[in-house]
Amino acid sequence: MQILDPAGEPEPFLLKLGSARRRALLLDYDGTLAPFTVARDEAVPYAGIRPRLEAIIEAGQTRVVIISGRAADEVRALLALRVGVEVWGSHGWERRLSNGEDRSGEPPRAQRDAIAQALGLARHVPPAQLERKPFSLALHWRGMDDTARTALAEPIRQAWQALAHAAELELHAFDGGMELRIPGRDKGTAVRTLAEELGPDTAMAYLGDDRTDEDAFRAIAPLGLGILVRETLRPTAARLWLQPPGELMWFLDQWKARCPEQRT
Repeated sequence: MQILDPAGEPEPFLLKLGSARRRALLLDYDGTLAPFTVARDEAVPYAGIRPRLEAIIEAGQTRVVIISGRAADEVRALLALRVGVEVWGSHGWERRLSNGEDRSGEPPRAQRDAIAQALGLARHVPPAQLERKPFSLALHWRGMDDTARTALAEPIRQAWQALAHAAELELHAFDGGMELRIPGRDKGTAVRTLAEELGPDTAMAYLGDDRTDEDAFRAIAPLGLGILVRETLRPTAARLWLQPPGELMWFLDQWKARCPEQRT
């Protein structure tokens, strides 16, 4: 564990958990709760994550929300909790409440059509390297050497960049790939929305690992604690760095221990 900013000292935050009126534990999925894998459909959580999250949810004192770049249904299937959990997918465009209610956004049709056009521009790419999401398209190169990655990515980067300019889309890099996205929402959007719903006197933390989590770290900075969860440190707006899985487990255990018992 490393404190990156004086405001990232964990003990004052953990003490607040016991007295706050409300609590919100916001978590990225890939790279945070689950290690990265080349086979994306095999990215299951670290051993010990599921029972800890289930215990926090069942205690009834914390709103647990998963905020991911993946499609929301994929996150639910991979996480496979035996209790309901709220999931924001597709970088804030999808929202599934813990009871299954769908409150997803609806981006402009022209931009959705442009994402479909981008898929056509990448028709020569092996299917395993492409991830079609409801509101974006990602190219993955994790596990490739530099030569293979360049040969794969550069032609697609040029084609998608031109399409992004013409259709008002955004091309974002992430750890192990790049993604063509519809603008207007991101993980920070989810954090701000949840903060507005919960109101003041909420102890709120966001845990993430990738560059796409920086929007959430910036959004939570005036509200709570942003925590970088990854094996190696990188420049970040987060205020605390935890190395998974051990330090991540410690934080979840501390969260559960510091929250009061459910009042009846």
